Amino acid sequence: MGAISVAFPLGQVVVGLGLLFGNGAASYISRLLGQGKTETANKAASSALYSSVLVGTVIIVCAVIFLIPILKLLGATESILPYAAIYAKIYIISSIFSVFNVTMNNIVTSEGAAKTTMSALMAGALLNILLDPIFIYRLNLGVAGAAIATAISQFVSTFVYLWYIFRKKSVFSFRIRECCFSREIISEIMKIGIPTLIFQLLTSLSVTLINLQAKEYGDSVIAGMGAVTRIIAMGSLMVFGFMKGFQPIAGYNYGAKNFSRLHAAIKTSVVWSTAFCAIFGLALAFFPSAIISQFTINDIEMIDAGQRALRANGFSFLLFGFYTVYSSLFLALGKAKEGFILGACRQGLCFVPAILILPYIAGIGGILYAQPVSDVVSAVIAALMAAHLHRSFSKQQAVEIASHNM
Repeated sequence: MGAISVAFPLGQVVVGLGLLFGNGAASYISRLLGQGKTETANKAASSALYSSVLVGTVIIVCAVIFLIPILKLLGATESILPYAAIYAKIYIISSIFSVFNVTMNNIVTSEGAAKTTMSALMAGALLNILLDPIFIYRLNLGVAGAAIATAISQFVSTFVYLWYIFRKKSVFSFRIRECCFSREIISEIMKIGIPTLIFQLLTSLSVTLINLQAKEYGDSVIAGMGAVTRIIAMGSLMVFGFMKGFQPIAGYNYGAKNFSRLHAAIKTSVVWSTAFCAIFGLALAFFPSAIISQFTINDIEMIDAGQRALRANGFSFLLFGFYTVYSSLFLALGKAKEGFILGACRQGLCFVPAILILPYIAGIGGILYAQPVSDVVSAVIAALMAAHLHRSFSKQQAVEIASHNM
């Protein structure tokens, strides 16, 4: 768990490249399709896909060359470093599949082919679950087995997307000759993609800071916080998956000036995401010991730190759905500045000061409760920005009604 926790931020940076091009293009593509500009949307999709693979390859090569110094920078202790190096080398090399998958995930979702995205993700996830015990225990490969299982699973997801492309099921052709690096396309992709990449980098930074602060308290605390991060990430990713369905609807209807349907989509997303977060968060808050115990065998120190952090994170997770709907909404509407500010709150603007200051005030408790404190502050900021956004919707809707009546 310690090795995976240390390697996790590096993997997130690489995957962030897929989000840079994929999420940036998805927002733009949804709005283009809403405006009926299919040809431009096709160029944006092709440009984003090939750019992500090219840039991802360069970053992966650099990461492998400087792997050991990077892992030390990410908080690896001398006892964790050998395991982290074994895991990270395999994981990072295979991340080229992740870059491709994340980019395609966003693009395919933007054209409304949610079943294809689900098939690719489920195929990889289920295979990973099946292969992990085989490679780790049956073949006795340990941490290397975990990385190999992940690599194979990512390749299977890539194969699903390639099958989708070659069978010409997509609205887009994904031909190299369709790539168009015009100022308009690149600026629109980067406008949303860069904030998304920064969110991913902030996630990596937050995990790194937790590892660095936890080093003082030993490997068990690092592993405990790593387990909590993975558990919360599981719930977070389910909400993000829901947002992937919400974003193209929001972007399409905003581009088509259909404000009534946009309002309905927002309301539905807030209600359902909050309902899920309540169920998931309360389960973590009321059964933290039973959950965290699944990640270790008799490491009392890890269980103690993990269950305390998990209980606090469980209660604050109730706010995550509301926060994520609006941070996703701003990006879907092409409002990069607002989306960046709100999206950077939870893992950056609010979290970084919390993780740097609270440990000096509350010791290990400051590490365990830094994320919940950040969650509460971020939700308050989201509520204020949401109120301002809805006022702007009302003004735009009034203008649209007045123009139709003239």
